[in-house]
Amino acid sequence: MQRKAISLISGGLDSMLATKAIMDQGVHVEGINFFTGFCVEGHTHAIRKKDQNKPRRNNALWVAEQLGIKMHIVDVIEEYKDVLLNPKHGYGSNMNPCLDCKGFMVRKAYEWIQEHGFDFIITGEVVGQRPMSQRRDTMPVIQRESGAGDLLVRPLSAQNLPETLPEREGWISREGLYGFSGRGRKPQIALAAEYGFVDYAQPAGGCCFLTDKAYSDKLVDMWQHRSDRDYELDDIMMLKVGRHIRPRPHFKLIVAREEGEAKFMEGYRRQFRNLHAISHTGPLVLIDGEATDDDLELVARICARFGQGKEAEQVEVQINEIDGSSQTLKVEPIHPDDFPEEWYV
Repeated sequence: MQRKAISLISGGLDSMLATKAIMDQGVHVEGINFFTGFCVEGHTHAIRKKDQNKPRRNNALWVAEQLGIKMHIVDVIEEYKDVLLNPKHGYGSNMNPCLDCKGFMVRKAYEWIQEHGFDFIITGEVVGQRPMSQRRDTMPVIQRESGAGDLLVRPLSAQNLPETLPEREGWISREGLYGFSGRGRKPQIALAAEYGFVDYAQPAGGCCFLTDKAYSDKLVDMWQHRSDRDYELDDIMMLKVGRHIRPRPHFKLIVAREEGEAKFMEGYRRQFRNLHAISHTGPLVLIDGEATDDDLELVARICARFGQGKEAEQVEVQINEIDGSSQTLKVEPIHPDDFPEEWYV
């Protein structure tokens, strides 16, 4: 009887190698990727000119294609909110609830194998590789709190860990697994070469924006200036583009940094009041929040500051309302001395 396993595919090298190791033992493997909204590196690479040489792809789908396996992408945006907002084990160095996140992913995978008649779960975890979720003392927490127990197999570190049920039952051989540990990546890179994998995501990478300080700062700022910490997918996406400037507590500006971002932000012009210079070339600016009529001159002056009219005596700026109406202001671009660094989120 051929056994079946589901592998958590992040799109990185480790999950790719772990999956291949189990496939080589004759197990039928399919991949699963849980979409939280915080891991869309292909999206940002497609938008920004500075990222134009990076692959514009979903790395999880790409890994599945390289391995020749079926891939399941599961939307967990709503369920994941509680993991992010109320992590039992706290956050990492930024807003990353790594231990709770991994436990959540494994729990969802455990539910999935029960519903679909699969036998066990694979992850690419390596003992000692991550400071929060992949320590020797926290890895058992994931097994326990997810409910997966010893149906969770970590092929890259299996020889450093207690024997799992698939090993005891003879579904897989422990000799065909590995004993990697620590933060170094040389063993994984060597194994990738052995398998013939030459094109893969950065070995030390990871696509979760919650581990990024700049992104986390914007997320915290958004929560601090709203009545609650709820969020939607659009909120997640908008935090990834533009300069975020908060000159007043009740609103912030999102300023496009280049043409790709401006084109992306165009799609939000019916959701946000927006403005742009019409007398000079300049960026599209979205207003997030409740800017009053008294704020509009300052908003227009900031908009003018980021365009080609920043040295001009006056710049004509058009402010567009959500209902389609507009008004035009002639303003002096704000001087750098009047633009505190603290305005940048």
